[in-house]
Amino acid sequence: MAPANPASPYRIVEVAIDENSIAALNPDIEHERRVAVFDLIEENSFRPVNSDGGPYVLRLALEEGRLVFDIMTEAREPHGKIILSLTPFRRVIKDYFLICESYFHAIKTATPSQIEAIDMGRRGLHNEGSQILKERLDGKVEIDFDTARRLFTLICSLHFKG
Repeated sequence: MAPANPASPYRIVEVAIDENSIAALNPDIEHERRVAVFDLIEENSFRPVNSDGGPYVLRLALEEGRLVFDIMTEAREPHGKIILSLTPFRRVIKDYFLICESYFHAIKTATPSQIEAIDMGRRGLHNEGSQILKERLDGKVEIDFDTARRLFTLICSLHFKG
C-alpha cells in the first residue's frame, strides 16, 4: 500500500486511548500498542460514512463492556461515536493473547522454525480479528485492511483489561 496522502481529509492524525480502559500492560503488549499507534498515524485510511472529511482524532475506550470509537475533528469538534459489542471479538482476542504469549516465550527459547510457525498462527488470528473489525464497521466507517490491523492491535490492548 502506498503511504497515506498527508493532504487527504480521510485519515486519523491522532489516537488517544482512554487510560481508564487499559490496565498496566506487560512490556511486550505495551510495545505492540505503541508500534500500532505510530504505524496507524503514519499510514491509514479512515472515512466515516457521510463525512465531509477530517482529519480525525480517534479516542478508543471501553464503556459498559462495549468498544467506543469517539471520533473528533482535528480541531477537537465532536464528529460522532461508534459503539460496538465486544462479543464478536472475544474468541479471536482470547486465542490471539494465548498465541502471543506462546510467541513471546518462544522467541527466548525456540528454534527459528518453531518461532516462524507460531508467528504464522499469530498473524492469521490477527488477520481474522482485523476482518471482523472491518465487517463490524461496515456502513459506519470505511477503512482499509492495514488500518483495521492496527486498530485491532489497539482493541486487543483495551480488551486485555476488559
